[in-house]
Amino acid sequence: MPEHEGIRNLLSGTYINYFHCLKIVDILKNTEAATKNLFGRYSSQRMKDWQEIISLYQTDHTYLAECASLFVRNVTYEIPALKKQMSRCQQLVAESERRVDECLKGAAEQREQYFASCKNYRIAGEDIRRELLYLVRDVPSLLRQIGADAAGLLSAVNLYQACVSFVCDSSPEHELPLLRHIQQHGDTTVYEWRTGEAPEKIERLEIEEQDLHSTEVGDIDWGDISVQAEATPAEGMDGLTAGDIEWDITVEPEGVEADGINWDSGDTCPTETITVLEAGTHVPPGVARGSDALTVLENPDTRNQFVDELMELELFLSQWLLSLEGDTDIVAVTQFQTAPPILQGLTQKPVLAMLASVKDLIGRLTDVRMRHLFLILASPRYVDRVTDLLRQRLRQAELLEQKSEAWRERGRTAQEERETMEPRLALLQERSKELQQQVEADISKRYSNRPVKLIGTGL
Repeated sequence: MPEHEGIRNLLSGTYINYFHCLKIVDILKNTEAATKNLFGRYSSQRMKDWQEIISLYQTDHTYLAECASLFVRNVTYEIPALKKQMSRCQQLVAESERRVDECLKGAAEQREQYFASCKNYRIAGEDIRRELLYLVRDVPSLLRQIGADAAGLLSAVNLYQACVSFVCDSSPEHELPLLRHIQQHGDTTVYEWRTGEAPEKIERLEIEEQDLHSTEVGDIDWGDISVQAEATPAEGMDGLTAGDIEWDITVEPEGVEADGINWDSGDTCPTETITVLEAGTHVPPGVARGSDALTVLENPDTRNQFVDELMELELFLSQWLLSLEGDTDIVAVTQFQTAPPILQGLTQKPVLAMLASVKDLIGRLTDVRMRHLFLILASPRYVDRVTDLLRQRLRQAELLEQKSEAWRERGRTAQEERETMEPRLALLQERSKELQQQVEADISKRYSNRPVKLIGTGL
């Protein structure tokens, strides 16, 4: 075909039909005018081919059937399919935007939970393992301070003991024993609380500070767990350290008792009896080992007892405060006339101060941070679980962010696909309308130019 703008436009976008051929022949009449002879015929093969095509189209009005088929296909299939595909792309774009917002919101929530958890642990969250291990170093000083502050509850304890002694006519020595011990001696070892004497040596497992500094990122190194004070070797069971087992093997004659073990090795060896003694549980006097080496507030059992006694004292002070705030009962006044002076004339202000001190100690021992520190002390694996939990939240946030990027890319692709289909749809609608007008005009000529309208096209 010759280089012509009109022909180029006709051959672009849609199928060629009969009316396109007519326009092409009109254009060729100008471009191939030099090949026209005296009889009005063209010697150009290109012109002859297009004229033959038009002639074949006009045989039995074939072009009308073809144009109708093209028009019906465009209206029934092509245009609705493009519109449906564009609608799906638009829905995918909206869905992608919604999913992106959800993923980003979820990632923000995960990071917020992560930083909230780090705040509860009172760590920065940069190196979780190391920071959790460093928290343990502050526990002894915190517990010593709590033990020292417990001395300020002396007036509350005296009030409680006086009330119990007066009302129940019982010895006050049995009330709040652990709280009174900590008031007098501070946060001592369990051995001193149990025996009433300070230990000569304390053997306990410690995490050394230099091992905390040597802990590599991503690894837990609990250090060289060593014994603070080694036991002095002595004869017999006194020289045993924690974890040693003494096997006392004695040779007995043939007449051994029933609880012995008779190892008969045959003809070559005499009969020997090996007696296995229970070992590892005996501790030399004056040595605090195992749970006895822990302080009263470090040991879970004694700490729980201490908290129970504080709650018992809190309940007593709350009830006493309610009795002071309520109406005075004549029977109660008469009954307390013979009470100790500490129970008479007590006002609300000192009781409120006592109650506030008790609640403060309970809160300091049972808050979230202290519970986590006690769990770390009780089980080093707890650090692994906490670290994995916090890192899992960070990984979840990163996965959600990656997912949001994938959804954003998917929405971008759908938007680009929709944008490429818009000009195709516009061109198809334009050519279909043009074809509709051409068919209407052609049919109208066959019926004395009567108006002809193709309805139901949906264009």
